[in-house]
Amino acid sequence: MFGNRADAGKKIGLALHKYKDKNVLVFCIPRGGVEVGYHVAKFLNAELSILVSRKLPYPDNPESGFGAVAEDGSTFIFEDAARYVPKEIVNVIIEEQKKEIKRRVKVLRGGAPLPEIRGRIVVLVDDGIAMGSTMRAAIMMCRKRKAKRIIVAVPVTSGDVVESVGELVDEIVVLEVPENFYAVAQVYANWYDVSDDEVLAIMERWREESSKRRND
Repeated sequence: MFGNRADAGKKIGLALHKYKDKNVLVFCIPRGGVEVGYHVAKFLNAELSILVSRKLPYPDNPESGFGAVAEDGSTFIFEDAARYVPKEIVNVIIEEQKKEIKRRVKVLRGGAPLPEIRGRIVVLVDDGIAMGSTMRAAIMMCRKRKAKRIIVAVPVTSGDVVESVGELVDEIVVLEVPENFYAVAQVYANWYDVSDDEVLAIMERWREESSKRRND
């Protein structure tokens, strides 16, 4: 169990201690992954940025999805899950999520480009993985941009996801793999939906602390 996302992030940082001071790039997936990523990057003395990846939701069940798209257009689809959604509807949903990605990049990252990924050790962080589509799209994007090493680090997911996502990356770090996994929230004592404002406050805190470290 984790008290909250901050607690989870600190514990992931400890689990990744071998990467401390190694010029690592930590990407957090908003919104829930931002506070986790903040604490990971702080412990590792790493660079921190937001990478936007969005689930492709079913038209009649937006809580569930059949794939995801990352901000460069990298798209992952569970073919079995998408077979009942007409192709033209799939394309509409992808375009809708691309619009939301643009909004999030503008609002949460101030429209700034991503840091250089080529040749970097990249740690992809979220507050947990349910189906894993958003993480897979993010991995695809980092592969395309020639990351040197890709590490997925999350507090919780299922055993199936550890295996399937683990095959796509150089390393996967998961702190809790419940035998009966049904939701990311099940391992958090304090769970809530994160707002844009909270993300902005966390990233502003990161910038202030980074500036102070550079000037010390």
